[in-house]
Amino acid sequence: MTSKTDTEIVKVGVPVDAAAAERPQRTRLNGRVVSLVPFDPVAHADALFKGTLGEGNERLWAYLFDGPFASRAAFDSYIQQKASTEDPLFFAILDNSSGDAVGHAAYMRMEPAHRVIEVGSILYTPGLQRTVGATEAMYLMARHVFEDLGYRRYEWKCNALNAPSRRAALRLGFTFEGIFRQHMIIKGRNRDTAWFSMLDSEWPKRKIAFERWLDPANFDANGRQKVSLSALNRDGGL
Repeated sequence: MTSKTDTEIVKVGVPVDAAAAERPQRTRLNGRVVSLVPFDPVAHADALFKGTLGEGNERLWAYLFDGPFASRAAFDSYIQQKASTEDPLFFAILDNSSGDAVGHAAYMRMEPAHRVIEVGSILYTPGLQRTVGATEAMYLMARHVFEDLGYRRYEWKCNALNAPSRRAALRLGFTFEGIFRQHMIIKGRNRDTAWFSMLDSEWPKRKIAFERWLDPANFDANGRQKVSLSALNRDGGL
């Protein structure tokens, strides 16, 4: 007699290409407004330090693992340490018109065997925030992950209390997946972590939306957008 257990179908995932993705290298990603380059303490520390100074700019570090810094020496130590790591792998975001570093971002938690990678440690100085360059930097990093390195899952994680970061993830086309409760202790405080992802199967439509939003024709004479990136993502980039 055959039991129910003997006849049950064991469900497993669909077959996928098991080839590993490539690890990101210290390379340059060129855009129209900004470019990303390997983090260099000598070349980038001055502009980043000046860009994060000023009353109220302590908030720039509120949800990051490090900072704010009490001295230039402490800031330089931070830059030197970040420039030396392989995972996370840091890039400076350069304004193409001035050549100055206006922010940084990193690829991190790399799992080439599973083709999963995260973008994080994002610092935008006030000069970069809410600009075309801010969006273009994220487009360049996503395109590199999917088209050059062969990843199938691109992750965005942030403190669940960080409402601006959560809004940014959704605007950029990431999908909210849930909250990991009591996930970390950061600067002596609890962090529940909001998880977002973008998949390789989603990237073609996300790419269309990015490129249509970034097109100069999407902005009027005063630099105001005509169609939002959120709308383009909702409409599949059309």
